[in-house]
Amino acid sequence: MTSQQSHRKDEHVSLAEKFHQPVADSSFNQVRILHQSLPELGLSDVDTSTIFEGHKLAYPILIEAMTGGSEQTGRLNAQIARLAAATHLPMAVGSQSVALKQPELAPTFSVVRQYNPDGLVIANVGAGHSVADAQAVVEMVAADALQIHINAAQEIIMPEGDREFYWLDQLAAIVAKLDLPVIVKEVGFGMTAKTVQKLMGIGVNNVDLSGRGGTSFAKIENFRRPEKEMAYLDNWGLTTTESLLEMRKLSTRPWIFASGGIKTPLDAIKALALGADAAGMAGEVLHHLITTDYATTEDWLRHWLQGFKQLMLLTGSQTVKDLRKQSMVFSPELESFARQRFISLE
Repeated sequence: MTSQQSHRKDEHVSLAEKFHQPVADSSFNQVRILHQSLPELGLSDVDTSTIFEGHKLAYPILIEAMTGGSEQTGRLNAQIARLAAATHLPMAVGSQSVALKQPELAPTFSVVRQYNPDGLVIANVGAGHSVADAQAVVEMVAADALQIHINAAQEIIMPEGDREFYWLDQLAAIVAKLDLPVIVKEVGFGMTAKTVQKLMGIGVNNVDLSGRGGTSFAKIENFRRPEKEMAYLDNWGLTTTESLLEMRKLSTRPWIFASGGIKTPLDAIKALALGADAAGMAGEVLHHLITTDYATTEDWLRHWLQGFKQLMLLTGSQTVKDLRKQSMVFSPELESFARQRFISLE
């Protein structure tokens, strides 16, 4: 028998594809990186690797949390795991909360280790869960790290969502007691510098800003409402670019994943130039798997990663850290945002 939670997983995948947009509204188009006519590099000189919590990554690209918790989404998790293994990218599974309530659904998540036995796999659970729950989801997928998603806006719009959000104490307990890296992740609404300061104050060293512009859980959850009356929140939150600018207000920063509207290699390059340590992509991967097939998707992703490396060359960046040295031009809208938020664009 399909539970409400399991059915919701299928709904989320279906609606994510329904609302998929070829061009993201993540405001990356409001940032220009200046072309380097004399890069003085060969493609073979470019090193796309980076280090996250002692793990060497071939690229600073994460296949983000998407799915699991139903028969259909379990099959998608298997395909995503194959993609991650083939391209040597880290991957996160979708929220495993459903499998804590229904242990028979655990294989829809643990299947990732069948197809990706040696890769970096990130477990996923919602804020508010106990240390025991966090340990259980990590064990479920033999994870190397844990994402904890904070999703107050999604829950408020979700017809059956939570209505109380007292999360900091539980987050602090998990960070203190879990012997693995913890990443606190938004779900498409972005983060302010104040939010990240609070997280750092309880010991969080890694955040996933997940700004507006990619998969919109505001639109997805509103569509699931009988009256669909909360469309006024479609544009709630900060874009990924605005969230990255917010991080400039911090004197010390955690490791930053930037997700939300990352569609092209250029989006990822811009995210790293703006200060991200890695970029995360979910909706575009899911779209290709749903509309084509596994082989076509793997071919697309390999070309995508090659494009990322080529853009590093065009910016004169031999290493990922060199991307931070880019000269950029911002749109009047982003200039206004930065000015009102007292953020330097220098």
